[in-house]
Amino acid sequence: MLYLMGFDLLTGVFMLTPLALLDKRPGVTPKAILRNWGWVFLGNLGGALTVAFMMAFIFTYGFNTDPGAVGAKIASVGEDRTLGYAEYGAAGWATIFIRGMLCNWMVSMGVVGAMISTNVSGKVLAMWMPIMLFFFMGFEHSIVNMFLFPSAMIMGGEFSVMDYLWWNEIPTVLGNLVGGLAFTGLTLYSTHVRTAPKRPAPAAFDDSALANRA
Repeated sequence: MLYLMGFDLLTGVFMLTPLALLDKRPGVTPKAILRNWGWVFLGNLGGALTVAFMMAFIFTYGFNTDPGAVGAKIASVGEDRTLGYAEYGAAGWATIFIRGMLCNWMVSMGVVGAMISTNVSGKVLAMWMPIMLFFFMGFEHSIVNMFLFPSAMIMGGEFSVMDYLWWNEIPTVLGNLVGGLAFTGLTLYSTHVRTAPKRPAPAAFDDSALANRA
C-alpha cells in the first residue's frame, strides 16, 4: 500500500538506494543514503507508534478496560518473539537475523514488482504475493515489529524495551538490510546491468548563456 501511494518503506530503501550508489546516479553518496535511511526510519517509526497507540486505545476503550482476547494475543506474541528468542541466546539472535533476511527478500521482491507493473491491479498482485508469503512463513519485518511490540507492551506484554530492541528489532533491521540487498537488489542488478539500455549522459551546463543574459 505504501508503494502504491508513492510513499517509502525502510525495507524498500534498504534495497534500492545502495543500487543507485553502485550505478553512480548523480547526487547519490553514502552520506545521502544514510540520511535517507534515517528519515525513512523515523517516519516509519512515528507512524507505527501512532497506530500502536490508537489500536491499544480502541481495544481498551481509552485504557479503561482489559484489552480482551485480541489484546492478550498481541501481548503474548510480543513475549514469544522477544523472550522466546532470548531463551536460545546467540542461536536465537541468529534465528531472528535470518528470519529478517528472508523477510526482506520477499518484501523487496514486492517493491520491485510494484515498480515494474504498469497498472494498479498488477501492482497490487505483485505486492500481495510475496507479502502474503512472509506473513505465512513467520518471518520478521522491522516496520511491522515497530507496531507490534510497542502495542504488545501497552496491552500488558511482560517484556522490556531493551528486550524488544536486542531480541527483535536490532537483528531484524540488520537482517532486513542484508537480505533485501543481497537476495534481491544485488542479484537483480548484477544480472540486468549489462543488458539495460544505456542512459543518456547528463548535458553539460553551459554558463555562457547566463553571462550573455546578464
